[in-house]
Amino acid sequence: MRLSKERVRHIAESMAGRLQQEGYLDLTGDLNAFIDALNRAMTEELSLEDRLNAEVRQMLKVYEQQIEQGQVDYQKMFQMVKQKLVRERGLIL
Repeated sequence: MRLSKERVRHIAESMAGRLQQEGYLDLTGDLNAFIDALNRAMTEELSLEDRLNAEVRQMLKVYEQQIEQGQVDYQKMFQMVKQKLVRERGLIL
């Protein structure tokens, strides 16, 4: 994830405050519970690419020998597999 956990938390707090201030959010419950839920949702979404990259790396272990021998360009293969998964799953990165 490109943002620190602290930064994501700060953004969630700022968003909640701004949504309330602009009149888009009228909380009847606990503000901190809402901020926690928003923080979890944002963290989950931001870590999507990290999880996808780990999955691609795992998939490419099958081709480790060819990569070491120079038969396959790792970066090209990584990008191709990643883009294929993005298209198949309809992901937005």
